[in-house]
Amino acid sequence: MKVSVCMATYNGEKFIFEQIDSILKQIAQNDEVIISDDGSTDETLNIIRGFNDNRIKILLNKGKRGYTPNFQNALKESIGDIIFISDQDDIWLPGKYNTVIENLQNCDLVVTNSKVTDQMLNVTNESFFNIYNSGTGLIKNIICSTYYGCCMAFNRRVLNYAMPFPKNPEVSVDLWIGLVGEAVGNVRFIKKAYLLYRRTDSNVTQLGSLLSRSDRPFHMKIYKRLVTLFSILKLTVKYKLRLKKHE
Repeated sequence: MKVSVCMATYNGEKFIFEQIDSILKQIAQNDEVIISDDGSTDETLNIIRGFNDNRIKILLNKGKRGYTPNFQNALKESIGDIIFISDQDDIWLPGKYNTVIENLQNCDLVVTNSKVTDQMLNVTNESFFNIYNSGTGLIKNIICSTYYGCCMAFNRRVLNYAMPFPKNPEVSVDLWIGLVGEAVGNVRFIKKAYLLYRRTDSNVTQLGSLLSRSDRPFHMKIYKRLVTLFSILKLTVKYKLRLKKHE
């Protein structure tokens, strides 16, 4: 079994070393860390290369720029039987790797809890799950997603169904994969925290309700959720029709 850890980076020099170090200490020697960089202009790439670890594979995102396409670039190049998603500024806590691998023996996608911290890793909330009442559910997660990529891991089967990713940029990669996991398999939320979820001024995703998580106009937030709902319903119908053919 091979594991791929997929990470998207952009100007992450402040915290990238701590994150990669916490990952390399847990993964196996035959695993890989796929890092797609979105044109960093700071020392991010030099710091990554400084690990001199053959498990790290650096990709330069030459396609469309942005968080989602950059992550998709890393995921497309992964070859692992199990795939972890990782942000560039968090910290894996001890036991994350082994716990996830163990749980994926009898489910298809897992989401581990995290401790929310400030920039200096001072814990501000002991449970991310408690903030959003995290868990499964199509409508629940369309309204307010509790699928955060940095806490997710899944098997190759889920990724195969998730690709090709929806062309509409309104569909976020982590929510999409989470919903695909629900549609084609079994999803498990693990209550114990295995991540320090660092909150900084540069975080792409903000904590808050539907109304406050971003500064986008309300009608665009509704549009995003309708597009995502339509996309996952379309995939679910195709999946069920495929199952019927094989009965």
